[in-house]
Amino acid sequence: MTSAATQQRFPLFALLVISGAIFASVSSEFLPTGLLPDIAAELHVSVSQVGLLVTVFAMTVVVSTVPLTALTLRFSRKWLMVAMLGIVACANLLCALAPNYAFLAGARVLGGLAHGVFWSVTGPYAARIVERRQLSRAVAVTQGGGSAAFVLGVPLGTALGHALGWRLSFAVMAGVVLVLLVLVVVALPPVSHLIPLSTGEIAIPARRDKTLAALVIVAITILLANLGQNTFFTYVVPWSRQVGGIPAVDVSALLFAYGLAGAVGLVIAGAFGDRFPRGAFLVLCGAAVVSIAGLALLAPGVPLAVAVGVMVWGVAWGGIPSLMHSRMQHSVSARLRDTAAAWVTIAFNTSIGGGALLGGLLLDRFGVQVLPWAEIAFVLAGIAFVVATDRRRVELHPQH
Repeated sequence: MTSAATQQRFPLFALLVISGAIFASVSSEFLPTGLLPDIAAELHVSVSQVGLLVTVFAMTVVVSTVPLTALTLRFSRKWLMVAMLGIVACANLLCALAPNYAFLAGARVLGGLAHGVFWSVTGPYAARIVERRQLSRAVAVTQGGGSAAFVLGVPLGTALGHALGWRLSFAVMAGVVLVLLVLVVVALPPVSHLIPLSTGEIAIPARRDKTLAALVIVAITILLANLGQNTFFTYVVPWSRQVGGIPAVDVSALLFAYGLAGAVGLVIAGAFGDRFPRGAFLVLCGAAVVSIAGLALLAPGVPLAVAVGVMVWGVAWGGIPSLMHSRMQHSVSARLRDTAAAWVTIAFNTSIGGGALLGGLLLDRFGVQVLPWAEIAFVLAGIAFVVATDRRRVELHPQH
């Protein structure tokens, strides 16, 4: 077999290992959401205080990712991923052993510090082990770990916590992270991430890289679209019960169906993202707008219509995050990939926290029924921004 043929082989197993590592990290991030009453009861704090553990984690990521990414830029990408997974495992174990709320919050901060750097490494890793024409498919495989975290990781962790105690749930998650750490050591090829200078070339700071403007364009796109998504989805449970008429006992099944539908969206993104990167993104965003409008107009009080609308929404949104990640990697120069991945992480976490805050404010002032329209407004703004800026984005990095 020729060397060229070897280079063209799609490294599925290595990508699945990265996907597994993402699964473990994202499951760790959102594990408290399913265990709020259990943790609150044992530590004698309110449920809302325990809910802040997710916010503390996200805000730690937002504040720390860029400076920590800059500090670790010269380290091996593979061994930095191993180190960050080790810290995530330790953070989960400390959560399991936490004697009080303050200790638990500190453990979550530690996990957040590692999580941001972890994403700055895993985001570009796929781009470094596949050919450019395979990038969207590779990112779809790795991002499948994030979807699996919501479909399997958090629900299973919640069930385990309810049955045997929330501390055991964190301890088991620590063990899962350590298993993935070992697989990373064994299965991931080392990658070269420092771009050597050509003869006579002078190193320029990142702020003078012309593709930095493309990074900003994609980050704004993520903020607009994902802010809208989290404004509504954060409160989809009260919406589905109060407006959609879904019985309380069926809400978990509805969310599970949304997660499974999201996996279909990932497949669509992987199949069409490389050939039609702009078209696939705009079509899925448009499908999300149509499905959410259908929920707002047609689904109230009709559980079957709610179920269908939520599944279509899941398919549409399931592919959008992976397309955002691959869009960023396509848009920046090779030397900016790690910085770009850090800003993707910041954009996503800012929109997660910001969307939850905005949705809560709108809910209190106008009621839960306004939230679908808020998401539609932001996603349409994201579509308009892409249409207005995409030619400029491509001009900044014409290899795309």
